[in-house]
Amino acid sequence: MKSELAALSRAHPSVGIFLLAALAAPLFAAAQSYPTGPLRIVVPFTPGGGTDILSRLIAQKLNESWGQPVVVENRPGASGTVGTAFVAKAAGDGHTLLVMPAGYAGNPSLYQKLPYDQNRELTPVSLLASGPLVLVVHPSLPVNSVKDVIALARSRPGEINFGSSGAGTLPHLSAELFNSI
Repeated sequence: MKSELAALSRAHPSVGIFLLAALAAPLFAAAQSYPTGPLRIVVPFTPGGGTDILSRLIAQKLNESWGQPVVVENRPGASGTVGTAFVAKAAGDGHTLLVMPAGYAGNPSLYQKLPYDQNRELTPVSLLASGPLVLVVHPSLPVNSVKDVIALARSRPGEINFGSSGAGTLPHLSAELFNSI
């Protein structure tokens, strides 16, 4: 199973993704008989993105390995907080899992009040994948390096825009950090 997850990580390096389980201690205590029933993998984003695709690949492999149904459920909203809150409030039996990009770690800094306490109600279980963030520009821009992008942006304040996968996500926060240079 470990080698299958490693292969999936290499094949799908979209973002650093963590597998989290609500109060995962029962999972370790009952390792001999785990899982005892169907598993739910919650993806706190819309279907079709990297997190969703990776989760579905993993769900299929877990189903094959354990002989238990593994269902992926999308619960998008508020940079992942809707789905994360659902998992945090789920029964602590290790049968409801969350797959979340690394940007999740920044949510307590971005939101004054979260509907969960990620330090108390969620436990990181495994790093599933990682991948680089890439800076790309439209070919019509007269730049050939990051240094050129910075110079162009400084010469045209407020005119250069960027796109990301959503407010509060790691690509968004990274672009804002880059913007502060």
